Amino acid sequence: MTVPGQATVTPDRQERNERPTRVGVVSAAGRAKTVRVTIAFSVKHAKYGKYMRRGTHLQVHDEANDARLGDTVEIVECRPISKTKRWRLVKVLQRAPEQVQLKPVGGDA
Repeated sequence: MTVPGQATVTPDRQERNERPTRVGVVSAAGRAKTVRVTIAFSVKHAKYGKYMRRGTHLQVHDEANDARLGDTVEIVECRPISKTKRWRLVKVLQRAPEQVQLKPVGGDA
């Protein structure tokens, strides 16, 4: 028995809601609520058979501004958020090591 106004999940609808996910590395994190994630993959050359490294850059919505440069993240496809953003950040899988700021050596000013 279903309650009026309550959505029922059928197997067909559940399959449809399973959206594609990807794992990539944050390659740019300078804008508010947006990061660029690079996804690397290999493709086989049609004629020569050699495997080549390829990649794609995706604009990802990061609502909490949680991801930093170099982090490994999981993203999921979603509805269009802006002109170029079609992916949403799910979670940060691995944090990048902190970068140490180096001071210039010598030179008394």
